[in-house]
Amino acid sequence: MVDEGRGRGVAGGAGGRHAVVVGGSLAGLLAAHVLAEHADRVTVVERDRYPDGPESRAGVPQGRHAHVLLEGGQIALDTLLPGFTAELRAAGAPRLAVPTDMVQWQSGRWFRRTAATSHFFSGSRAQLEHLVRTRVLANPVVESVTGTEAVGLLGDARRVRGVLLRERGGDGGEPRALAADLVVDATGRGSRAPQWLTALGAEPPEEETIDTGLAYASRIYRNKSDHLGTHAQGYYVFPSPEQVYAGGVLPLEDGRHLVILSGLRGDEPPTEDEAFTEYALRFPHPFIHDWMREAVPETPPYGFRRTSNVRRRYDRAGRRPAGFLATGDALCAFNPIYGQGMAVAALSAVALREALTDPRRKPTTLRVQRALCAASKQAWDISAGADRKMPGATGSAVSARPLDRPASWYVDRVQQRYHGDPVVGRAFRSVLTLTAPVGALLAPEVARAVLFGPVRPTPDGPPMTSEVPAG
Repeated sequence: MVDEGRGRGVAGGAGGRHAVVVGGSLAGLLAAHVLAEHADRVTVVERDRYPDGPESRAGVPQGRHAHVLLEGGQIALDTLLPGFTAELRAAGAPRLAVPTDMVQWQSGRWFRRTAATSHFFSGSRAQLEHLVRTRVLANPVVESVTGTEAVGLLGDARRVRGVLLRERGGDGGEPRALAADLVVDATGRGSRAPQWLTALGAEPPEEETIDTGLAYASRIYRNKSDHLGTHAQGYYVFPSPEQVYAGGVLPLEDGRHLVILSGLRGDEPPTEDEAFTEYALRFPHPFIHDWMREAVPETPPYGFRRTSNVRRRYDRAGRRPAGFLATGDALCAFNPIYGQGMAVAALSAVALREALTDPRRKPTTLRVQRALCAASKQAWDISAGADRKMPGATGSAVSARPLDRPASWYVDRVQQRYHGDPVVGRAFRSVLTLTAPVGALLAPEVARAVLFGPVRPTPDGPPMTSEVPAG
């Protein structure tokens, strides 16, 4: 497991090596799965009580809203849990080919529906998490303690030695101590670990924030016909500094569709019935509004407001204890509009596994934490880079560095071309879906198209028919 501090090894206690993961959502479960390969016992502490099936729960506040599993996350999950995406498909999760299956608009232009170069799953978060939870908790090394919250850390500024737990409900009683050789914080964007570390006499991490004020609301509909009444499986309008409203229609595993609408502070999407529908008229074309008028709503609209980008720099040197790691949204939380969270949770678990098994380097706390931070860097650069340009964005990381300007100029040219140029589109989607590094945009044929190629024509209206022949 993780070596103590800057070199000394962790000694297992009388009961063997014990790891505690605080937070039992996707990031925590996958971290527990990896740690089970190195510890004698792994305890997952979760505030909620797990449902018996694929149901939403209060501990995932955005669980009622749209979730997509990007291709980078699919590859990572299949690495961690072999055969997982086949299991997800067998459970009915829709798999959409991009750009073939989507009618999409961004920055004043429609996307051509050319041959697919990427795929994503659009089923519910509850279904995916249930499948992961079932696989992870089947391991006898992993146990879960539910209905219980962590209220502090044990140890001192040099080393964390466990957590303080309290049962939820009633007065909760006195906190009880749970000793551990390693504690992993996977409690999400609302993590209180910085305060816990301060209480031990350690330094909390620096925080980088970018908040556009984005808010969104979601509602489930039953469609009256197949494929949204077209040959597409999904619709989406992406935001830009010139057009700040976003949203779309995505299929769920049970044949229903989820509609998401978003706007910025001061003009947030409403959660009243008729007002929710009319909000879709803010888009540059009424195709989503028209579909909503024809479909049958099956739930009320639900709103969500906590969408800022937050990165806690545990990777930077400081007076912090050994035996403590952060992962998932507790480490790096993104604006949910970009759909990166589940993929980064899986990629972070892969990074944790690789850091713990790297024969070239001793897995010190700082070294492993830096590997976890690196796993989220590309997603952060995408989300933060886009949100910095949104009107009214605030936060400590809003200002771009002078070194970022040439890269921004190049990416702007990429974005002008990827609607209609299959070569540029393939490369950019590989970066956005976290299957290729940003350097893929500099491959020779891509660079030629970006620097010297024309901006190719795109459809004049919503391309309801794919360019790819049926069959």
